[in-house]
Amino acid sequence: MFISVLELFTIGIGPSSSHTVGPMVAAENFIQRVREYLCGRTPKKHLRIRCILKDSLAYTGKGHATDRAVTLGLHGYLPAGVAGDDIGQLDEQLRQRGAVSLDGWPPIAFSPAKDILFDRESSLPQHPNGIVFELLDQADKTLLTKTYFSIGGGFITTLAEIDQVVAPLHMTSAGRYPYPFDSARSMLQMASASGLSIADMKRKNEQENLTPEQLNDGLDEICRAMFRCVNNGVSTEGVLPGGLDLPRRAKYLHDQLQKNPQQATINDWLCAYAMAVSEENGCGHMVVTAPTNGAAGVIPAILYYLVHHQKTSAEELRAFLLTAAAIGGIIKHRSSVSGAEVGCQGEIGSAASMAAAGLCAIMGGTPAQIENGAEIALEHHLGLTCDPVNGLVQVPCIERNGFGAVKAYTAASLAMHGSGQHFMPLDGCIAAMKQTGMEMSNKFKETSLGGLAVSISEC
Repeated sequence: MFISVLELFTIGIGPSSSHTVGPMVAAENFIQRVREYLCGRTPKKHLRIRCILKDSLAYTGKGHATDRAVTLGLHGYLPAGVAGDDIGQLDEQLRQRGAVSLDGWPPIAFSPAKDILFDRESSLPQHPNGIVFELLDQADKTLLTKTYFSIGGGFITTLAEIDQVVAPLHMTSAGRYPYPFDSARSMLQMASASGLSIADMKRKNEQENLTPEQLNDGLDEICRAMFRCVNNGVSTEGVLPGGLDLPRRAKYLHDQLQKNPQQATINDWLCAYAMAVSEENGCGHMVVTAPTNGAAGVIPAILYYLVHHQKTSAEELRAFLLTAAAIGGIIKHRSSVSGAEVGCQGEIGSAASMAAAGLCAIMGGTPAQIENGAEIALEHHLGLTCDPVNGLVQVPCIERNGFGAVKAYTAASLAMHGSGQHFMPLDGCIAAMKQTGMEMSNKFKETSLGGLAVSISEC
């Protein structure tokens, strides 16, 4: 099992990695397939593209801007390429076109209002985040169809590939990597045998594909993007989009802490930083998937605190991210980070687990203490539901990022006060999360059909 740190942490846009980033990637992939299909054929008029969103994407796609993501993707845009753009303005321009343009062909009709269907009636058994794209002729005959699944963290797979996906990610074979751990247990065994830290083992694996300079540059870029998200969030006021009319709070909180720093606790700072990123995500702005957009505030909050309050070095930040990625890869391999699959325990829980591991690493923790910190953080998120109000990544998501960061810091502190020996192994905790997700009602897995999403009292 191998997943690169630079794939686990990716720069893109909010509000959701599985409902925004993944569908955009899938749509862009489909338009490439359309281009290949039409190559060499006689140009025809009156072709049309249709997109059918299934299950969780159908239920919460509006609140998660899935329709906007599909529109952008079909016009050839990818998340990283539009991270600095005014997405709302770009989306409006594309919608007004009413068609997708391909070189050498008449415009292919595509109207998001008519051609993106939110199908809540029929399901795809393979995964709750299914997307079906169709190229239709004038008589609505299907010329080309492709089914994709957005499997969490911005990753996608196709119907043809889904059976080869390893819960829930299509990963590179680890056979050619020097430290091919696929569990926390094997990770600890390899660390003990080699005498290397978890970060060093991860680095050696990464350097099978990247030069040391490329890896460091990529890690540094991730950090800069995370810090930019925090800075944007703590300097911006206004109301979050989507209809709940929630005011942004991170700037006000941050201003209060700066006025009275002697009264501020670490919990206060972590919440301000995590909520700042989450508010940026809720606005559809640039964020770093870490490991999802819904949990994008947890790791940046910890890193920002370390740099601005403890003067942590660039090399320590790299070790943090490498260690966190090692834990995140194991969680992805053995369970899921998708709220539509296992609830928010897979998003905030995974992010907190990764953050706790990274924090233990730069605090000088042993591999055993790092594994313990990751387990503590994940354990105390088990059973957490994904029940976003109005399908928006705002309530309870924004505050939940703050609490995830606080729990991560607490877990790391607790682990560092121990020897690393503990009762429940991380692998067991990951297995429990997966089992809990499998038994969790679909009402609590990013459908907005239960929990807080249906518990709003009208005044």
